[in-house]
Amino acid sequence: MPTIFLIPSTLSDDGINSISPQVLPAIKECPVLFAENIRTARRYLKKLDPGFIIDDFEWFEIHKAEQEQVAHFTSKLGEGKNIGIISEAGCPGVADPGQVLIGIAQQMNYKVVPLSGPSSILLALMASGMNGQQFEFLGYLPVDSNERAKKIKELETSSQIHNSTKIFIETPYRNHQLLEALLKNCRAQTRLCIAVNITAKNEMIKTKTIAEWKKEELHLHKIPAIFLLYSGR
Repeated sequence: MPTIFLIPSTLSDDGINSISPQVLPAIKECPVLFAENIRTARRYLKKLDPGFIIDDFEWFEIHKAEQEQVAHFTSKLGEGKNIGIISEAGCPGVADPGQVLIGIAQQMNYKVVPLSGPSSILLALMASGMNGQQFEFLGYLPVDSNERAKKIKELETSSQIHNSTKIFIETPYRNHQLLEALLKNCRAQTRLCIAVNITAKNEMIKTKTIAEWKKEELHLHKIPAIFLLYSGR
């Protein structure tokens, strides 16, 4: 019976050491690879091992797991071939379109093997000093300024009531708008962690109160970032 290997990718160009040694031999067991972005996945494999013959693999692009890709996925499983699913950054299935294919594999009772790799969500949480026993990842907050302000206040209240950490992200070119909304709508004593360029040489993960952040000058435009909010006990 074929196996589906979940293949993590780097979060930064110089974060290759964050990939577990078990990843390389697992990839070599997979004649079929599904990737969120084939071009960057091919470059990633060459960085892992310059000896990889990229064209020896059968490639499919996930495209948020459209029906055509789902059909290819189930067909290749039916042929008895091991399949690797490669995330664009971080771990497949976590804030990642690969989860649809993984769900199908589980429904069909195939073996799914997750491989160790960097998760910006967990790495940021680990370094934040916030509650790591009760936390929630929310993906993207609303783009509309009024809806975003309302959501931020809801998260702050929920964090306080449930003593939980709230984790969210934004498209890099809208980081500053999100930061401004957080500084404007959160209470002064609420803690905010900003983690940027995780695993890169210029990584920064800092936790401060909203009042303290207001005194800082940050340049987050077009920089990969993740935000954590905590107003619990």
